[in-house]
Amino acid sequence: MASILMQLIVLLSWLAIPVGLVCIVDDWVLRPRRELAAGAQPPPQPPLTLWCYRLLPVLLLAVVVRIFAARMVSFSAVLLAIAALSGIIWLIDALWLGKRRAAAARAAGRDPAERHEPTTVDYARSFFPVALAVLLVRAFLFEPFRIPSDSMMPTLRDGDFILVEKFAYGLRLPIVHTKILDIGAPKLGQVAVFRPPFKPWQDWIKRVAGLPGDHVVVRDDRLIINGKKIPMVVNGIYKNGCYRNIEIATEYLGKYVHQVLLCPEPLAVTEDPLPTCPRTDAQGYICGGTPPPDAFLLPKKGMNAIVPPGDYVMIGDNRDNSEDSRFWGFLPGKDLVGKATYIWFNWDIHRKGGPIWSRIGMKIK
Repeated sequence: MASILMQLIVLLSWLAIPVGLVCIVDDWVLRPRRELAAGAQPPPQPPLTLWCYRLLPVLLLAVVVRIFAARMVSFSAVLLAIAALSGIIWLIDALWLGKRRAAAARAAGRDPAERHEPTTVDYARSFFPVALAVLLVRAFLFEPFRIPSDSMMPTLRDGDFILVEKFAYGLRLPIVHTKILDIGAPKLGQVAVFRPPFKPWQDWIKRVAGLPGDHVVVRDDRLIINGKKIPMVVNGIYKNGCYRNIEIATEYLGKYVHQVLLCPEPLAVTEDPLPTCPRTDAQGYICGGTPPPDAFLLPKKGMNAIVPPGDYVMIGDNRDNSEDSRFWGFLPGKDLVGKATYIWFNWDIHRKGGPIWSRIGMKIK
């Protein structure tokens, strides 16, 4: 059902291009001519353009949904495009088209103030300041981020919507990400959002587990930094229905006290979720015992390296189900996005029961 709905959304989003062009040509060229020819009475709308105007909001909504569903899309780039396009439309109308409409009205003996203003110009005037303001806030102050996976469980869950403090690690220009003001740097144990070097169009989230110059060892899911074992206390078995027999522990990393998940042996993964799992899209995760014959084992990776200058080690709290620095190496400081601060909403559409209201407002530690 979900795949059919997504295919329909893709089709509608493509239809937005020709329908939008029809509306723009009619709005800027044909409708003004009809109004002048009709005199004082409002002219009737041709059926084709009338239906195009009615369909356009639905098609634009499909475009927005498709953009949000595509993880490869940069929302800053989308906002910049909206601000630039609306600003150009507003400017063209102010410098050229608006004057032509007024001249045509005066030549026809009509009051220019009574002429219909193109809807696209009205939209552009409304969208430009809003898009520009949101772009600046996202670029320099705060940016919303949706947790896309289980790699930071139990601290963060798939479906958590969090707020990222963009200025924590320095001010950067949108799109190009060039740092223009150095304000601060990550601290050991902080949860940070970043762009992985091998997928720079995506935003990932992990915990800072190594600073420049640190000697970081990861062995059996435990951290050893500069020869000192990071304290960890196993609290028992984590129970959420989607994981079986996995341990939950409290880790004391720097100034941050948080919980982690770990399995003493490689974690077995099944194609379908466990019967007790409330999510419909999750896989099944089994620690120990006898997993089903079709299960595969996640590789249990370690690490033993000195962090180069300007780089960081990023690791997930779900130690056996996280693609992090143990697999792809160090994170360059230039790829940092910001510090995760608060959970402002929670809703996983693939989980039964709706939002978890108790998670709203939680501080990320």
